[in-house]
Amino acid sequence: MTAPIRYTITPSNPAAHLFRVSCTVATPDPAGQRFSLPVWIPGSYMIREFARNIVTITAEADGEAVRLDKLDKNTWQAAPVGPGKAITLSYDVYAWDLSVRAAHLDPTHGFFNGTSVFVAVHGQTDRPCRVDIDAPQGKACKDWRVATALSPLPGDKGGKTRHARTGGFGPYLAADYDELVDHPVEMGSFTHAEFDVGGVHHEFVITGRHDCDTARLCADVGRICAWQIELFGRPAPVDRYLFMTMVVGDGYGGLEHRASTALLASRKDLPWPGMQGLPDGYKTFLGLCSHEYFHTWNVKRIKPAAFVPYDLDRENYTRLLWAFEGFTSYYDDLALARSGVIGPEDYLGLLGKTIANVLRGSGRHKQSVAESSFDAWTKYYRQDENAPNAIVSYYAKGALIALALDLQLREASHGKVSLDDVMRLLWQRHGQTGVGVAEDGLFELVAEVAERGAPGSGRKLSGWLRRTVSGTGDLPLARLLKTFGVAYHTEAASKGPVLGVKLADGNGETRVVNVFDGGPAQLAGLSGGDVLVAVDGLKVGGADSVDAMLARRKPGERLQLHAFRRDELMRFDVKLAPAPESDVKLSLRPKAGAAALALRKGWLGG
Repeated sequence: MTAPIRYTITPSNPAAHLFRVSCTVATPDPAGQRFSLPVWIPGSYMIREFARNIVTITAEADGEAVRLDKLDKNTWQAAPVGPGKAITLSYDVYAWDLSVRAAHLDPTHGFFNGTSVFVAVHGQTDRPCRVDIDAPQGKACKDWRVATALSPLPGDKGGKTRHARTGGFGPYLAADYDELVDHPVEMGSFTHAEFDVGGVHHEFVITGRHDCDTARLCADVGRICAWQIELFGRPAPVDRYLFMTMVVGDGYGGLEHRASTALLASRKDLPWPGMQGLPDGYKTFLGLCSHEYFHTWNVKRIKPAAFVPYDLDRENYTRLLWAFEGFTSYYDDLALARSGVIGPEDYLGLLGKTIANVLRGSGRHKQSVAESSFDAWTKYYRQDENAPNAIVSYYAKGALIALALDLQLREASHGKVSLDDVMRLLWQRHGQTGVGVAEDGLFELVAEVAERGAPGSGRKLSGWLRRTVSGTGDLPLARLLKTFGVAYHTEAASKGPVLGVKLADGNGETRVVNVFDGGPAQLAGLSGGDVLVAVDGLKVGGADSVDAMLARRKPGERLQLHAFRRDELMRFDVKLAPAPESDVKLSLRPKAGAAALALRKGWLGG
């Protein structure tokens, strides 16, 4: 039997934010074993250089030190050891990144993704990996538990029942390195809740101070999960799924994994006992849960060909993130409506906001979603002050392309086929087989589904999709939605005039974050990073005070703005402009015909 690669991770010094990690290789490379730590984490397309957080690192064999040379930013080479000797790499990882992407440790909790703490053993990444998760020492951590979707080590006493409810510290086993790093771990004194739907056991763990109504949360998320499982068909690809939620004062984020998700949320967005209705913040959180759960199929198993397999040492380029993130972004809110958690009107409100977010940025006319996907590593994940004027989100515009594709499939086939059929076919041919999706293959599959519902429409629709994802034009959403009995209209984002900037308050300053193309501020010479200090001789008391001043003005009036650029005080003469009609309002048409009502019911549900 092949000996597993053996890892141990210990929250050795929570106050100093240090995990102690070891990796033991029973049969190292006779020429000298090589190790590396990933430079990025799947689902977050940016080089993050996790090796920079390794504080100390040593190697030994049978208690004797082994020479260890660093070859590049994330790779180490150990000297050869004698026959039959195992080699152990030991290192400390500094964990102070409170996000869903890396690792975080303090006396209140610990969290890590495998990509930021577990080195890969070159030439042996296909071997089983055992990981022992040790409990921290000290009274402050005596009530800590562990939550992870990793499988307990077979034969381990109590392993079958070890999970977040019962403690969780101890040995776990992964089939290989790829599986090892795809199961994040949360540890601490957290809230635990669970529910079963669609043949899958689901768990929530919530870390941080909160007053969450977990029964309400499980009921709502359960309906969403059940709908998604039925969309793709039973059985689901997992028999257990874990939502790990870190609650903070102000935060938002999520990262998908094969049987779990790591979430960052504002505590005010969670449901509370006695809460009536669905506040906007809670709808946002439900959409986040829905988005990451949908990734269980789309991205984690239905993958772009460029991700099969992942190369965690460098960028993995694909032009298809508009389909994998964009389609997921379309279904996240749609699942809320189709599962009955929100009504059609609420869904149209969310959809209107997505449309408006895309239309507000002039970057949509300069970058296609295919280009945005390819350049995610250098542009989308590294946005600067000019981002709204230079890039388009493959998430948001990708969601609108999914909407337009779905509506056209339904309209042409009189409701016989839809984007649902495309997703199910992707699941059958790619998700269940592990074959990556090629760009041409995706277009051909769309054409095949279109032909099933309306013979002769396949080539036309796939051609439209090719042109759309490679082009920079706006989508004909008003016309398409009208066919489904949905009215589309725009209105000004504010009643008063605008400067054409995005402002943010912080450290007692009001800073210009973005200056929008062709707006009054850009024409007057303001730039991102400028700090506003006065408007017409009156001190700026925050972004709200600027909005209050603008509300008392009219388009065409002039203002004198004073701002610091670096340490230089500058004056700008700004001619105010009317607010653009950038808000999009969607509503159900009260006199929609029978055909439109039938299409709408098929799209949004009863």
